[in-house]
Amino acid sequence: MQLSRRELLKQASLATALAGAAPLGRCFGQPAAGPNNIYILADDLGYGDLGCYGQERIKTPNLDRMAAEGMRFTQHYAGSTVCAPSRCTLMTGKHTGHCTVRGNVDVLMKPEETTIAKVLKKAGYATACIGKWGIGHPPPPQDPHRNGFDHFFGYLSMWHAHNYYPDFLWKNGEKVPLRNIVQHPKKHYKANQEKLVGLAKEKVDYSSDLFTADALEFISTQQKPFFLFLSYTIPHANNEASQFGSHGMEVPDYGPYADEDWPEPEKGKAAMISRLDGDIGRIFAKLRERGIDKNTLVIFTSDNGPHKEGGIKPDFFDSNGPLKGIKRDLYEGGIRVPMIARWPGKIQAGSTSDHVSAFWDVLPTLAEAAGVEAPEGIDGISMLGGLLGRRQRRHRFLYWEFHEGNSKQAIRLGKWKAVRLAPSRPIELYDLESDIGEEHNVADRHPEIVVRAKRILKRVRTDEETWPLNDKKRTMPF
Repeated sequence: MQLSRRELLKQASLATALAGAAPLGRCFGQPAAGPNNIYILADDLGYGDLGCYGQERIKTPNLDRMAAEGMRFTQHYAGSTVCAPSRCTLMTGKHTGHCTVRGNVDVLMKPEETTIAKVLKKAGYATACIGKWGIGHPPPPQDPHRNGFDHFFGYLSMWHAHNYYPDFLWKNGEKVPLRNIVQHPKKHYKANQEKLVGLAKEKVDYSSDLFTADALEFISTQQKPFFLFLSYTIPHANNEASQFGSHGMEVPDYGPYADEDWPEPEKGKAAMISRLDGDIGRIFAKLRERGIDKNTLVIFTSDNGPHKEGGIKPDFFDSNGPLKGIKRDLYEGGIRVPMIARWPGKIQAGSTSDHVSAFWDVLPTLAEAAGVEAPEGIDGISMLGGLLGRRQRRHRFLYWEFHEGNSKQAIRLGKWKAVRLAPSRPIELYDLESDIGEEHNVADRHPEIVVRAKRILKRVRTDEETWPLNDKKRTMPF
């Protein structure tokens, strides 16, 4: 993505100011196993929703500063175009042609699956997942723990996570009651989900605030290297709010946007993102307070492209920037996401990477940073070389499949993007170097690339009974 001259100057100015700051002292006694790792995941945040990616109306000063202090990725991809499979690819290092959870349905990760948390725990790390788990359904209370996390606090179910004012959350296998009083819809998708979704009629405890508080406590109490997966639900919509005559962008207040002449849902979305930005600023302040800022790798990204739920119109803030498509699309706007990595003294401040990468690269990256081997049989490639300014191995291709409606597939192949909207449909081909918005299908002009894409599509995936490739329409609730 080409930033405007004004945006480039703003970023350069920030980087220059930060470069002159006095370096923080090294944390004495820090084990040499590797850095602390904090992976912060937003939910449905678009490529164009942050200031450092060209957003002009929503204010994100802390994330913009994070980019100025670290590396901003311009070609990073989510694991999928909806939440559950995207998180599954992140945890396992496998793309959606190989992982177990390939859609938002009643399938869980296999107990024997190797995850990021299991790898880092074996390396001596304390591990925590705070926020939204949401990998398949219905996750049992111990699902995060059996997948390698010592500590969990938040939503287990992706459906439960719609409500920002729930009447309970989960903490280490136990329900934690909250002060909110929730009204539930009369009808929902499945009987076992009816008591998980709804809209609070008495709103006291905002879940996102609770996640930040728990994350700060976790960081404050660790005496050994840690991995924190901080999985916020912002700016996902409360999909059920419309049944009660409300929009779905739940936030305690509209903050600096209260007086804007905008639709209420858009005020809510902007306030949510700025609130998240403020929470991330508090995370960085805590790292500085503890003296571990320079020994902590922080990565921020989003699980898929922007949504059009809860009364939101993605074009209002130009949330997908120059990209085509939104959540549930395999065009760039549905899967290309912002990613910022910060590790003071290790990652060059104010740098930008055009390395083509995806969620399944995170597991091998954090494993290499911790000094341990990544598991065999994964699809990911470590990004550590590129993060540290060294030689970076590149993917031959990236692959996605999506099964909501009929089966869809996409491949990123160098500068080429191939999309097939159904098994019986012809392959569309786009040159992303000259056509980032995927406006011009050039399949007829490059038949050799189409043939190459077809060959990859035949061999890249593992057949699963739950995930057949066909033209048959299937409905998934979210």
